Amino acid sequence: MKQILRLRAEDVEDLRVVSAVLQDALVSVGEMEFMAGEHRFAMVVNRFRWENCSETADMPVLAEPEARGEQEDAAFAECESYERVNCGICFDGVAQVRCKGMDRRERGRILELLAVQAEPGAIVLVFAGGAALRLEGTAITCQVEDLGEPWPTRWRPHHPLSDTA
Repeated sequence: MKQILRLRAEDVEDLRVVSAVLQDALVSVGEMEFMAGEHRFAMVVNRFRWENCSETADMPVLAEPEARGEQEDAAFAECESYERVNCGICFDGVAQVRCKGMDRRERGRILELLAVQAEPGAIVLVFAGGAALRLEGTAITCQVEDLGEPWPTRWRPHHPLSDTA
């Protein structure tokens, strides 16, 4: 059995770790739920297992791409394996949820999570395509736990570098 990820975030530093492991997670709008009476927001995502790539930061840059006039970024070096796993995420202490760039009635719409950001009095879930969820409340805590076994995938998420001209 593979290592199961379990995290608890109570401050900004903890939330940065949560953001890193959840980057590129896929979630359908129908898999997100705000339970107002419990002050809880929960979702189940399909998480890319970035921890399989932890060794890549120290890998040398390959010479071949340079010869072609390209730069090889060590962050995009091969992972040990490409895997995804279902992952439950629960935010407690949430008083209100605001949506931007999404319609909650589109329950089958798939969103790609880019970042989890702390703001004064809120946590913001930033998705590709300009969608976002703002979880408002005081002393919001977060729990993350893998659910079940990971499965192999052929694709590693890739983020093209933005043009800086």
